[in-house]
Amino acid sequence: MHRQLPPETNEFVGRRAESEKLVRALADHRLVTVAGPGGVGKTRLALRAASLVDEKAHRDGVRWADLGFLQGDRLLVATVSDAVNLSHHTPRMPADTLCAWLAPQETLLVLDSCEHLVGPCADLVADLLTACPGLTVLVTSRQPLGLPGEQVLELDPLPAGGPDAAELFRRRTEQALGGPLPDTAAAAVDDICRRLEGIPLAIELAAAQVPRLGIDGVRDRIATRFDVLESDDPARPRRHRALRTAVGWSHELCEPAERLLWARLSVFRGPFDAGAAAEVCADGPLDAASVPAVLTALAAKSVVRREGPRLRMLDTVREYGSMWLDALGERHTVADRHAARCLRLVRRAHAQWLGPSQADWYGRIAAVHTDLCTALEHLLEADPEGALELAGTVGFFWACCGHLPEARHFVESALARCPGTGPHHARALWALGVALTLQGEYGPARERSAECTRAARRWGDAEDRLDAAYLSGLLGLLTGSPEAAYREVGAALDEAGDRPWGEDGSGASGARARCLLVRVFALTASGRLTEAGDAARDLRARCGDLGESWTRAYVNYQLALIMLLTGDPGAAARHARSMLIGKRGLGDGFGVALGLDVLAAALAALGEGERAALVSGTSETYWRAAGHPQRGTPELAPLRLECERRAREAAGDAAYEAAFAEGAAGAPEDGLEAALRMASAV
Repeated sequence: MHRQLPPETNEFVGRRAESEKLVRALADHRLVTVAGPGGVGKTRLALRAASLVDEKAHRDGVRWADLGFLQGDRLLVATVSDAVNLSHHTPRMPADTLCAWLAPQETLLVLDSCEHLVGPCADLVADLLTACPGLTVLVTSRQPLGLPGEQVLELDPLPAGGPDAAELFRRRTEQALGGPLPDTAAAAVDDICRRLEGIPLAIELAAAQVPRLGIDGVRDRIATRFDVLESDDPARPRRHRALRTAVGWSHELCEPAERLLWARLSVFRGPFDAGAAAEVCADGPLDAASVPAVLTALAAKSVVRREGPRLRMLDTVREYGSMWLDALGERHTVADRHAARCLRLVRRAHAQWLGPSQADWYGRIAAVHTDLCTALEHLLEADPEGALELAGTVGFFWACCGHLPEARHFVESALARCPGTGPHHARALWALGVALTLQGEYGPARERSAECTRAARRWGDAEDRLDAAYLSGLLGLLTGSPEAAYREVGAALDEAGDRPWGEDGSGASGARARCLLVRVFALTASGRLTEAGDAARDLRARCGDLGESWTRAYVNYQLALIMLLTGDPGAAARHARSMLIGKRGLGDGFGVALGLDVLAAALAALGEGERAALVSGTSETYWRAAGHPQRGTPELAPLRLECERRAREAAGDAAYEAAFAEGAAGAPEDGLEAALRMASAV
């Protein structure tokens, strides 16, 4: 069973009874909510339970959706779709597509940090539970969703005078000190835990101060703070005051530079690295050279947590920093710097798209997805032209990796706020046109394509004009007009000067490579297979010289088709394998689905009926993840029919259907790995 869970950043302590109770509740109920105040440990308990649930009850795995970074509900469904590996290449309502994807599954879906979206989350969960009989949902929130049948586990702090609170303090202190506490510290530990009401986050923040203040110093500081605040808002529960006191006390014990960085880091709603922190947060008394050391000090104080090579703030701590960012009057300034960093990042990604770092850039863009959404939300209000540039530049990356709803939403929103024309319109219209095309909305895509062509000719550069031709050519390929696609990109290449690429890559560009790829597709679809093969091999060699992945993978796909159509299924299988490796490396599920189709056809042509059926079943899982039936250029439909006919003939109907069902029911990642092994054996 696949469990896509965030890493546990430190050792889980205590909560044995609560863990067992939560696991039992998940076995008996379809909706379970862990509710409790901030800092009480809801996320950690949910993470522990999700790692312990019976795999037989959730054969399709455990998926985790962190909703804490969302600033509204516009990307709620898209975020959950990403968590369950739904790439969503469809114009259907996103919630309907999500329900259709999860309907046949037996999955445990964890929605973490729902308190700021209780209403929208309740609506979505109600739809999911109605449409998906095998789905179980685990929610963490400061309040329940209020749905019928919801089983609520109210999570209290650790018993303040009990062994779990003391053990948590000891473990975290020993981790900070690098050695054990003396036995004589027991009374001080108990006193600290009682004063902090057993709240795990408060205990961890206090433990992080022991190396600096000593155990007695921590106890004395906490006692002083509580004496001051004992009469503060007596209507507020003590545990709320205890957490607020612990966070505020930790803030007071920070050096001025640490407090300033804490506030500025609150602009990051997801994980970040030291380089990003320095780029966004350095200013005034906090220079870039000092940020890494200050960041290390905040990590030592548990203000930020490490998640592998990256860091993040817990929501409660980030909220406190955000309050101080407002008090400093810096929110807009820091948000501007954060957005500017995102713009610089995607500009570099776009400039280096055609080259050896391409796959790395796809990974980096995926890793900062939350940052990009945060920046776009800010820019739509503060700088619509900047939002247009950012959305248009990142749109193609998102379209290739299944983030079509986000790409479409942000580009459409930015275009609505920038109704005129300008240097970024052509690329934004291109990105929107690609998204619409991949969603199968060919009518609106043609309208955007025509607008893109006009904008590129008036405002764009040579790259924009080539990409406008690529979009028009792509539409031609997918709607059965390969000759028109060939003419469209050919004219654009001639206008740009279709010169061979030099050994140093001169003459190469991302848009040029995409147009040359459309030309290969068009030649194949037109039956000009010899020309198509020559053009494909030339383009593949050029991409290989540059270390490029995306175009080369699709060229291998075309070579697989050409080999199939010219009677060499063994070579077709080898080309399909190369294509699948490339698309897997980029996270391009749509491309993987196409590659599996052509591999299945090659295996069927080789007489490997059951293997072809198994690969076809795996392909079905990837097409379902795209949210629609098999698609691609029109000539693929007869190829798929012929694949099934040959496979059934070789294996027999019963064996074919059993193998297909096995592939369709398995985990997509496992099925892809098996398909690659089959292709290697050809």
